[in-house]
Amino acid sequence: MGLFNFGKSNTATVIKKTSEAAATPATESIICPECKREIFKEEAKNLKYVCSGCNYYFRVRVKNRIKMVVDENSFESWFEGMQTENPLNFPGYDEKIADVKEKTKLTEGVMVGKALLRGVPVVIGCIDSRFLMGSMGHVVGERITAAVERATQEKMPVILFCCSGGARMQEGIVSLMQMAKTSAALKKHSEAGQLYISVLTDPTTGGVTASFAMLGDIILAEPKALIGFAGPRVIEQTIGQKLPEGFQRAEFQLEHGFVDAIVERDRLRDTLAKIVKMHKSGEGCANFDPALDKVKYDATELMKERAVKSKPLNVWDKVCAARQLFRLQSEDYIGKIFDDFIELHGDRYFRDDPAIMGGIGFLDGQPVTVIGVNKGRDFEDCKKHNYGMPSPEGYRKALRLMKQAEKFHRPIVTFVNTSGAYPGLEAEQNGQGEAIARNLFEMAGLKTPILSIMIGEGGSGGALALAVGNEVWMEENATYCILSPEGFSSILWKDSSRAEEAANVMKITAEDLKELEIVEEIIPEYGMADENALTSISNYMKGHMKDFFRKMDKFTPEEIAEQRYERFRKF
Repeated sequence: MGLFNFGKSNTATVIKKTSEAAATPATESIICPECKREIFKEEAKNLKYVCSGCNYYFRVRVKNRIKMVVDENSFESWFEGMQTENPLNFPGYDEKIADVKEKTKLTEGVMVGKALLRGVPVVIGCIDSRFLMGSMGHVVGERITAAVERATQEKMPVILFCCSGGARMQEGIVSLMQMAKTSAALKKHSEAGQLYISVLTDPTTGGVTASFAMLGDIILAEPKALIGFAGPRVIEQTIGQKLPEGFQRAEFQLEHGFVDAIVERDRLRDTLAKIVKMHKSGEGCANFDPALDKVKYDATELMKERAVKSKPLNVWDKVCAARQLFRLQSEDYIGKIFDDFIELHGDRYFRDDPAIMGGIGFLDGQPVTVIGVNKGRDFEDCKKHNYGMPSPEGYRKALRLMKQAEKFHRPIVTFVNTSGAYPGLEAEQNGQGEAIARNLFEMAGLKTPILSIMIGEGGSGGALALAVGNEVWMEENATYCILSPEGFSSILWKDSSRAEEAANVMKITAEDLKELEIVEEIIPEYGMADENALTSISNYMKGHMKDFFRKMDKFTPEEIAEQRYERFRKF
């Protein structure tokens, strides 16, 4: 068949190029099915089998996939001796297996084993679509299950590259049982505190999607990969429904909250290595790199001088300052304080809420889960982020990431800046109240430190749902209140025009709340929200964060949860 042998929807025409000189060997090339560009073997290999003309992603043979990801010559194959049987005595199945083995030179549709990823031992598995469309027969299920079990015993992360048409029809109900078996093995792996990353490639469908493919602690996808339970052809032929453009593609799944990130193939190895590094086992929450532990706690002299010269703000001034569009946002602080931040998307149920961003970054070598509300910087950006008003799926995404942090013993930092949870029709239909309540319930018992920082508006339960922290800090011009001054005056005095008067009696400033012991720390803002102020405020936060985590490092996980309980119990 030549160098490439792709599935039907990903087929490339193989061409043999013969030199005029008989002694010169033939050069193989393919034609991209999308843009019809001719691609030669060496070019395809160098480009990781992505068309340079149109960015079309070819399916990759299992051995090439492994070479692209792990350290050179580090892969050790496991369980190659498992033989495929014919559990249903299906006519012609034995011959079919023998034929595909001969054509692909594979013993089954998945290859699993141990390898090094930037020097770190991992268990890796790759499905090859050339072997009966990567369908999940009993040997595929058994190899994956056995590999996961061995990874659990040896305390290693698992990375599975998924590419499958689903269950193997010739094995019937036996194939169906592999869905439960692989999922059960991954459950034990998860309960042992180990990391599982699934990488969804084109196509990932059927029983594979409905089992191990969608169970990753972190789920990555390649661009435009087809991902779904029932494939488009099955849907159209079964119920006659015409599907919209882009339906079930990776981008569709990202928007609907089912994958963490779409990663281009040339960045995949670096991304996987970074994620594995972020999840290396470590004790405590203050494992800072001594070489990086030199943060200045205080502002520069220029910032101090600017802070002294700035006019003190009254309460209403602070309400207005907290609402300003030019105010520094969560993404500003995340980018300045944390290194190598990877944003993770989706609630795994319905959608990815752009009002809340979350992911993992390094605080001077210590992995930290970071979650923040973004309002937007102009009209279009504000619309995109829903003006910083989270929907239920935003709170569920945040909770998913916080539970993941607890599993891997990572501390949590939240940046809060919201006028409140989104009050719209869709939010109510999707359970806004339940989502907020669930966050309060689960955050109360998380056995990892939580630090919550009010960096703008802290509006009502929508803010509290991200602020059940062991400590809560506030920027000096931020606000935190039961609801907006306008709403407060409307309810109590039936007159929203008395908002400024309401602000003065509500006790909503950092100074008021420090006195009430609602917050533990007031963060100086040093004047205008420019790059100098960002650096100064971030340095202040960073140094004090590290002090906080060092303090929390002295407690057991149970004591951390109990301390948080007692903090809120006193109010």
